[in-house]
Amino acid sequence: MVGAGSWGSGFACLLRDRGHDVVLAARDPEQAAAIRATGRNPRYVREADLAGIDAATLAEAPIAGAELVVVAVPSAVFGEVVAALPGEAPILSLTKGLDPATGERLSTLVRGRPVAVLSGPNIAEEIVRGLPAAAVVASVDLELAVLLQVAINSPIFRVYVNDDVAGVELCAAAKNVIALAAGGADGLRLGDNAKAALVSRGLAEMRRLADAAGARPDTFAGLAGMGDLIVTCWAPSGRNRRAGELIAQGATAAEAVSEIGMVVEGLTTAPVLRDLSHRLGIELPISEGVCAVLGGVSISDLVVQLMSRAPTTE
Repeated sequence: MVGAGSWGSGFACLLRDRGHDVVLAARDPEQAAAIRATGRNPRYVREADLAGIDAATLAEAPIAGAELVVVAVPSAVFGEVVAALPGEAPILSLTKGLDPATGERLSTLVRGRPVAVLSGPNIAEEIVRGLPAAAVVASVDLELAVLLQVAINSPIFRVYVNDDVAGVELCAAAKNVIALAAGGADGLRLGDNAKAALVSRGLAEMRRLADAAGARPDTFAGLAGMGDLIVTCWAPSGRNRRAGELIAQGATAAEAVSEIGMVVEGLTTAPVLRDLSHRLGIELPISEGVCAVLGGVSISDLVVQLMSRAPTTE
């Protein structure tokens, strides 16, 4: 497991509980040493019991001999990390975003080995508490996807298979941007009607993106789309929702990230998604609006602009 953040730690627990031998590879030697010594992650999901999970630095972890390398690192460094991984084992990506340098989907950065992606409504804090959840594994190699389904599926974590890799990855990227806007609605206390309308129109943007990018629109109605969008926009611990709330209350993006203490992928993804929409020739008004706010536009002014758009068919 490359990446010892909240989701990396939580997913390591899922794999351990399915009987797999797991090594959690952390960037920081002190973090790895603390996990080995205490069975707890000193920085993230501290309530997670990591007993039975080994920990090492990325340089020390036995990645070359692994049967599977699971990657849960920020999108901004995903390409750099996977390019440096030794061995030929398949990669399972848990990272939700787009490559900020190229605008490409993250799985396309994996070269010379099979790759799959996992996504869905998976709040790490709930996973480590043993609460039930579901996810989808997507790969163009359906045999790999089914093998991963069998290896991961459990009574508390149900796994479905999908071959629409583009759809699953675009869902994972776009929902974080919509969650920033949903958090903004919370921060301005606009009410549940406004937030539900915003999230519904956000889902429409995601489907529009699917059509233009050659993904399947039905993927956006599933776990990776609507499912993950709902939990990301409503969960109190959702970092993108919380960042949007803080920004609406007057914080800068940097101040919001500092208070949350973790990477907020939507902030990285928003301009990348906007630029992708321009290349595809489609309109994503909410995503454009998020970028405008990050660029200094008043969020109250943005609400007026969005509500004043010419009415149209649904």
